[in-house]
Amino acid sequence: MTAETILYICIAGIIAMAVSIFMYGYKTKYTGTLKWLFGLLRFITLFSILLLLINPKFKSETYTLEKPKLPVLLDNSASIAELNQTENLQKIVDELKANSELNDKFDLSFFSFGSDFKEVDTLSFSEKNTNISEALASVNELFRNEIAPTILITDGNQTLGSDYEFSSSNFKNPIFAVVLGDSTRHTDLKIERLNTNRYAFLKNQFPVEMILVYDGVGSQNSQLVVNQGAAVVHRTNVSFSEENNTKTVSFTLNASSVGLQKYTATLVPLEGEKNTSNNRKQFAVEVIDQATNVLIVSNIVHPDMGALRKSITTNEQRTVSFKKPSEAINVLNDYQLILLYQPDRSFTKVFSELEKLKKNTFIIAGLKTDWNFLNSAQNYFRKEINRQSEDVGAILNPNYGTFAVEDIGFSDMRPLKATFGSLQVSVPNEVLLKQSVNGFDNDSPMLATMELNGIRTAIWDGEGLWQWRAQTYLDKSNFEDFDNFTAKLVQYLASNKRRSRLEVNNESFYYNNNPIKISAQYFDQNFVFDARSSLTISVVNSESLKRTNFPMLLKNNFYEVDLNSLEAGEYKYTVSVTDEAVSRSGNFTILDFNVEQQFLNANIGKLERLAVKTKGETFFTNEFSNLIDSLLDDNRFQPIQKSEQKVVPLIDWKYLLALIIISLTIEWFARKYNGLI
Repeated sequence: MTAETILYICIAGIIAMAVSIFMYGYKTKYTGTLKWLFGLLRFITLFSILLLLINPKFKSETYTLEKPKLPVLLDNSASIAELNQTENLQKIVDELKANSELNDKFDLSFFSFGSDFKEVDTLSFSEKNTNISEALASVNELFRNEIAPTILITDGNQTLGSDYEFSSSNFKNPIFAVVLGDSTRHTDLKIERLNTNRYAFLKNQFPVEMILVYDGVGSQNSQLVVNQGAAVVHRTNVSFSEENNTKTVSFTLNASSVGLQKYTATLVPLEGEKNTSNNRKQFAVEVIDQATNVLIVSNIVHPDMGALRKSITTNEQRTVSFKKPSEAINVLNDYQLILLYQPDRSFTKVFSELEKLKKNTFIIAGLKTDWNFLNSAQNYFRKEINRQSEDVGAILNPNYGTFAVEDIGFSDMRPLKATFGSLQVSVPNEVLLKQSVNGFDNDSPMLATMELNGIRTAIWDGEGLWQWRAQTYLDKSNFEDFDNFTAKLVQYLASNKRRSRLEVNNESFYYNNNPIKISAQYFDQNFVFDARSSLTISVVNSESLKRTNFPMLLKNNFYEVDLNSLEAGEYKYTVSVTDEAVSRSGNFTILDFNVEQQFLNANIGKLERLAVKTKGETFFTNEFSNLIDSLLDDNRFQPIQKSEQKVVPLIDWKYLLALIIISLTIEWFARKYNGLI
């Protein structure tokens, strides 16, 4: 409480006393007892009122000791079980929890990681991937401004994410790595990587590339054999040595029949080789007899066209060609979808020919678009003519029902450039993306799709799509989200297949270490998406005939199911709607590939370099007591004294108000009792 406040309180006391004395001590008509009683009560009332106005406060300061944090990251992947280290890991966890000195000095917290990072509950050692870099980044974010040395208990083998050795450069706290696994080198051959297309065209050849790795002493010879069923379709002799321990083998295979073609690549094991599971890999190619051809027609050069080409051709079933309007007129019928980028008057004959051929079109407008021409060239939509431009953001319409769309963070994407004005669509349509300006919906569509007399059309009002694709990569380290969104839009526009009330979307084959998801959409009689229905999927293993039923969960404007619990094999499925005679059937294949079985040893070198880079240390499981001693003796990890200062009122206003009421009440009753009222 400041000296100024104390002075105000003293003055308030003097004023209250002076007024009370003047009223009841100077020329008063009351007797001795009453004047003292009324004077005291009036002093209390006036002083309390003045205290309310002054509202004096004082500062309260408390001190606490905050222990340094000690996050413990536990590898919950299947490779820990493959290396027979589950008991060692559990033993380490028990010792950490039981050590009283360590718990007195540190605030321990336990997290597990595999495909995902989460606070530990129970360890199953069944995760199909290991993402160490995500676990380190998550801990770094959680304890950004705190002293938090990190214990990393793992075999050091990562199958997912960026290289943790280099991504740890931003890690602010030391990492103490505990190595799970054998440090002894064993002779081993393995197929490190297998690259091939997902699709191939009938009567063509498709490339296959394999990277083979040898770990051992001396020279060894082996064979790489590729089988399709019982037939050998490729055989190559390979030789390795200590100096030349990596081979890249490239060859082509024939796509001789339509449908899913499955292959098995085997690197013949060496005599006495301990781990042979990494010598074998399955892969598959879906052979199709035609591609979806997309033509991009434009009179200008713009980065959007390159981004669209990259995005569309991510699916090998699709090809993209570029033509100027004058070149495109005679070849329009060779393509399933015509993308018109920023049309102007040079597109006059193109629009006339498209109307004759009844082709599906995708129009993208921007700052170079001639809206005078575009408004007159078609009758689907129009826009007010204005030479001004504006930056427009995107808002996903959650009720869009033409096809399933996931929100890839549209509202956080960079604004696109568009001409100022409202876009008016004059035919039945569905708005997929709405325009926003400074975060507010301006009631104008950015992306709308329409279908009239069997012809499908889309209008996207905004240029700068290349920035969206680039931002997706910056956010997720891949282009998948944007490319998947583009693929669904192109798939819808390039097809003339009539919509059914139940649409199911799935891949022909999946690898069992990747997400296995099937999505569906169900529409009512008016082809409006029905979010109130209950969908189930029945999956039957073609070999064992085992049937499994799963509910499909509602997600935005579609239903989805995760089938990662299924084993490798061939399956038939039926998606049905509860209480409705509507169903769709299909099939898919799950290929067996357990990436966590590919490792024979712990990656000690990488863990040691990680520890050195972050000023930590590396320990083996039999040295775990040394880790505890190191943490206890390290002077870098000391508790921090923190002070908390609070400013609180000297007297709560509620108590003062109650005191004023009580004082006035007593004075009133005293006056009443003595007949003064």
